[in-house]
Amino acid sequence: MRYFYYVHTGHRIGLDRFHRAVAIVNELQKEIDITLLCSDFRIAAEAKEYGIKRSVGVDLVRNIPQIAQHGDRIIFDSAEINPTLLADMTLFFPAFIRISDDPEDTKHDKEFLISPYLEGEGICKATVINERYFESLPKTIPLALFFGDDDYEKDLEKNQAVFKPLNAELLMGFYHFLGYEKSLKESFSVIYECEEYDEVIRKSELLISSSPQAVLQNLAGGGKPIYLHRPDYVTDFIPLFKVLSIPIVEELTLECLMQGVKTAQSNNYHKIEKSNTKVIEFIRKTFNL
Repeated sequence: MRYFYYVHTGHRIGLDRFHRAVAIVNELQKEIDITLLCSDFRIAAEAKEYGIKRSVGVDLVRNIPQIAQHGDRIIFDSAEINPTLLADMTLFFPAFIRISDDPEDTKHDKEFLISPYLEGEGICKATVINERYFESLPKTIPLALFFGDDDYEKDLEKNQAVFKPLNAELLMGFYHFLGYEKSLKESFSVIYECEEYDEVIRKSELLISSSPQAVLQNLAGGGKPIYLHRPDYVTDFIPLFKVLSIPIVEELTLECLMQGVKTAQSNNYHKIEKSNTKVIEFIRKTFNL
């Protein structure tokens, strides 16, 4: 019997789920041999830099049974789900744990679920954030922008004039574009490479981001995040952000961004629960570890 964690991630869809996978897999591999399956081969190759001991790229989610065997255990972190696939997966894996961000989701009777919204038998209500983000660092960056890791259409470049008056410091995403920062340097006071992700997220007093995970990580460490909701993103995290009193910017205009910053400066944010221990215990119990 083997253990797997499948994550749908990559430069086209963002690394939010990957950051969550790292938090969970790093804990689990202390006691079991677990393989991270990534939908993006480049991310699979980079996973060792995040402490992951074993990672494999997977072309399609339907290819997972070609790597795993009937009777193995898996954590499934992806929205690539439909009733047929879910039924097949729960038959193939006797212990199938799915991570969902959808507030309208429902639990299949043969799966186990981790969700920030749902409760009940076989469900762990939790939001996964790597515990290091809860260790507050001095906030030496007054205002930072992290647009996300999936700017495949170069929307950041197209809209940089909107951001320029903010005088923000920019954290680059995990892009494939060579020299992309050169076209952005006049619109931001400082530009950080994607390798400085942790430092920027943890040291930013105010953070504007379209990455839900970055928003949660910044909040965990005592920052004041502002969620910039991009039209190509799902709205799954909006209810959670409202509960946490995180300002939400719905339109990419200077007026809306300035209002978001003004709100954040005087906002009474709610603390986010440190849930990793609860999540790991839920997985251990489900996998009979």
